[in-house]
Formats: sequence, structure tokens, C-alpha cells
Amino acid sequence: MNLKISILVADDHPLLLKGLRNELLNLNFNVLEGANNGAQALEIIAKKKPTIAILDISMPLLTGFEVIKKSKESLSTTKFIILTSYKEKGFILKAKQLNISGYLLKDEPFSEIKKCIKKVLKGEFYASSVFDDVFKNEVSPQIEKIKFLSPSERTIVRLIANENSTKQIAEILSISSRTVDKHRANIISKLDLQSDSNALSVWVSKNKDLLDLV
Repeated sequence: MNLKISILVADDHPLLLKGLRNELLNLNFNVLEGANNGAQALEIIAKKKPTIAILDISMPLLTGFEVIKKSKESLSTTKFIILTSYKEKGFILKAKQLNISGYLLKDEPFSEIKKCIKKVLKGEFYASSVFDDVFKNEVSPQIEKIKFLSPSERTIVRLIANENSTKQIAEILSISSRTVDKHRANIISKLDLQSDSNALSVWVSKNKDLLDLV
């Protein structure tokens, strides 16, 4: 049964790549020749259409995220699992935006990868506990705050994210600078930020990608 399921592993660390392929072969999966850079992984996915691709994030030529994005743009049916050392909010948010099937840390036992593959084949999402912890404690609270912003306020936040000044925002939206300032004050209040001049800009620089999730 497992032989019908083809798996690609892509990682630029030879020992990890070889070890993971061997473990999957022992489980009787149809394991394709591994890729040691993102461009090679993308080419294999396009040609051989594996059931699952297990990708590192940091690889030469193309990152794991870039491989996933380009594959999805080509309407690939491959399901993607990220296997990485990164547990920071930015990486987890990017993974969420790409709607991947699994997110695992490299320091976890192989049994976790096996469990993840089983879930992914059932059409379920599976991730390391740290993924859920970061999303629950760092990402979701900010998303809930953004939901309280009006459409106009979200537009202004996006314009701030694109480094537009108050004057430029006023010109783009055909409103007065005073109206923009009122919106900024309301946004600061709803986001529960300090009312100093840089607080909103700092928040936007850290959380602008969250706007795409709301």
C-alpha cells in the first residue's frame, strides 16, 4: 500500500537527507531521489508529482516556501510538509498563509514524521506542538484585535505598512490629514498600543502579514 505513496525529501544537509530517506524506505514508501536545493525540488515536483514533499525552509537557490508557492501556482496536487529548525512567529505565519499540510521541527523523533504523514494522507493538518503554541499565543491575539478594525482602518494600516506618510494616505484616500490622524488614534486604541508616535509603525512592521489572514 505504501508503495503507491510517493514522497520527495529536500534538504541541503546530506546526512539528514539520507537518514530521512532511509527511514521512509524502511516503511515501504516509494521514496524519490532526494533534492539538495530548492530548484531541484521544484523540478522533481513538476515532473514526478509526488504525493508528499517534505521540505526544509533554508535551501540554496529556492527556499522551501518558494518551492511551495511556485508549485501551488502551477496547480500542483502535492501535499507539503515543512521540516525545519525555525519556530519563530514569522515562519509559522508564512506556513499558515501557504496552507501547508504539516510543520515539524528537526529535533523531534522520526515517529512524529510518520504520524504527520498519516494525518496528511487523510487530508488533515499536523504540526509540532510549538506551531500551535506560537499561533495561539502570538498570532491569534493580534488577529482578534485586527478584527475590531473597520474596513477603512484596515486600509490605513495597509498603507502604513507600505510606508506611506499621513499626508500621502490622505491624498490616496481623498480625505484630510486630520481624518487620517483620527483613524490612527482609533487604530492605536483598538490595538491596545501606547499612544507614542512610533507605536503603530512598530506594530505594523511586526504584524502586517496578519492582515492577509483576516
